[in-house]
Amino acid sequence: MPQGEREHLLRVNGAPVRVGCDPSRSLLDVLRSELSLTGTRAGCEAGQCGACFVLVDGRAVSSCDTPMWSVQGKSVTTVEGLGDAQRPHPLQRAFVDEQAAQCGYCTSGLLISAAALLARNPDPDADEVKAALERNLCRCGSHNRVVRAVLRAARG
Repeated sequence: MPQGEREHLLRVNGAPVRVGCDPSRSLLDVLRSELSLTGTRAGCEAGQCGACFVLVDGRAVSSCDTPMWSVQGKSVTTVEGLGDAQRPHPLQRAFVDEQAAQCGYCTSGLLISAAALLARNPDPDADEVKAALERNLCRCGSHNRVVRAVLRAARG
């Protein structure tokens, strides 16, 4: 392994992963470049917009400012880990049903934040959904549809 690199062991979408890289490299960069998990988006790259959110041990975090050393031994779930076309996560299905995505750039981060919310509170009200999604920026104006989609997924 090149000088300055370290081996990082973690779980990504339920599978054990071993990545050799600089410990300060961002989780976002490793997910997209090394693991080809491109559903997680690079937005502001300053932890301010929510486009790069992933779950780390069940908590929504911005992967753009999360260094690899901090996820050693942890479980990371990306939007690809929520579900797929054959078995979509209830949130993914609800986002489609409510037409909650416009351009789609922020959608993966919104789905991750919503999944974290529903894991800790399976029956949120609209105000709790809005609060949980506060860190996710969307410029398309689909906020009301996103809230309806999260509430729909919570109802089952």
